[in-house]
Amino acid sequence: MEKTSFLKRPGVQTLLASILCAVLGILIGYVILLCMNADHAGEGMKAILTNFFKFRMASHTTLMKYMGSFIVKSVPLILCAEAILFAYKAGLFNIGVAGQYTVGIIACIYTSLALKWSWILCILAAIVAGAVWGLLAGLFKALFNVNEVIAGIMLNWIGLYICNIIIGLPSCMNVSKSETYDIKDKNPSGLLPGFMKEFFGGNDYMTIAIPITIIVAIIILIVLNKTTFGYELKATGHNRDAAKYAGMNAKRNIILTLVISGAISGMAAGLYYLTGVERYVISSSVPGMGFSGIAVAFLGGLHPIGAIISGLFVEYISLGGQYLNTNYYNPQVADLMVSIIIYLCGFVLFFKTILNKPGKVKVKASTEPDDTAKKAEEKEV
Repeated sequence: MEKTSFLKRPGVQTLLASILCAVLGILIGYVILLCMNADHAGEGMKAILTNFFKFRMASHTTLMKYMGSFIVKSVPLILCAEAILFAYKAGLFNIGVAGQYTVGIIACIYTSLALKWSWILCILAAIVAGAVWGLLAGLFKALFNVNEVIAGIMLNWIGLYICNIIIGLPSCMNVSKSETYDIKDKNPSGLLPGFMKEFFGGNDYMTIAIPITIIVAIIILIVLNKTTFGYELKATGHNRDAAKYAGMNAKRNIILTLVISGAISGMAAGLYYLTGVERYVISSSVPGMGFSGIAVAFLGGLHPIGAIISGLFVEYISLGGQYLNTNYYNPQVADLMVSIIIYLCGFVLFFKTILNKPGKVKVKASTEPDDTAKKAEEKEV
C-alpha cells in the first residue's frame, strides 16, 4: 500500500494553511502600523503580540488573572464557531448564529434577572431559545426551500430588536448606567459555579463554562465522525436528493442540523453572560460573535478541536489592541488585523490546491526482458 506524503495529509495541510493565514495577517498588520507611524510600529506590534503577558514581571497572580479573563472571553467565540462548523459539515451555512446567540442572551439574562432562576435553568433557557431560532430557519429551508442564509440574516435582526425590547425592561436594565444589572447583585444563584479560580489568581469569572466548551467540541467531533446520525446529517448536506433516495429523511435532518447549531449558539450566550464578566448594552447591530465565528471555524480547519485553538488566537489578537499606545495608534488596529486574517481564510482552499497539485509522473524504463523474450530464450535452450 502506497504511503501518503506528509504534505498530502489533510490535517497537515489544514494546519499549514491556518498558520500561513495567521502569519500573513500579522505581517500585513505590521505594514499597516508602519504606514500609520513608522517610528513606533515595532513597539505597537510587540504590545499586540505580548498582550497580557506584559504583567509577567509584575506578579504571577496578576498574569494568571488576566489569562483567565482572556480564556473566559474566548468561550462565546469558540462555541459560535462550533455551531457554524457543525452546520457546515452537514452542508448548511448557518449565518444565523448571531441571531441565535442574541435570543440566547434574552433567555439567560431575563430568566436570571427578572425571574430569578438558578444558573442551570438559565442555561437551559438559552439553549432552548437558540434551538427555537435555529428551528425557524430549518423549517423555512426544509419546507419552503428558503435559503438558510437569507432566513438566517432576517432572523438575526428580528432577534436583535426583540432583545433590545425585552432586555430594556426595568427588571433587567439599569437605566442610570444604560446596561443590565449585575447578576451577582440581583441573583447570585444565576451565576455559573466557579472553576479553578485559585489557579487563575482568584479570577471570579472562571467558571464551568471552560470545561463545558471543551466537552461540547469533543461531542461534536464524535457525533460527526463516529455516529450514524452524524453520517446522515453530512450525507443530507452533500446531496439532499441522494440521501432521500437512500432512505434518509432529508427534511428532518436539515431541521435537526439547524436546531442543534442554534442550541450551541444559545449556549454560547448563556455560558458567557452568566459568568458576570460582561453586562448587556442596548445595541444597534447584531453581535459580532456570529460572524467572527465563521472565520474561527475556517481558520481552525472546520475541526472542533481546531476551532478551540483558532478561537483563542483570534481573541488574543483582538485583546492585544487594548495595550496599544493610543497616542500613536487606534486600538481597533488589532481588529483590523483580525479582519485581514479572516479575509485570508478564504485562501485556505487555494493553498490546499497548490499542495495537492500533481507533479510530473516519471516513467522508469524497465531493464528486465519481457515475458515473451524470456520464453523464447528458454525454448532455444
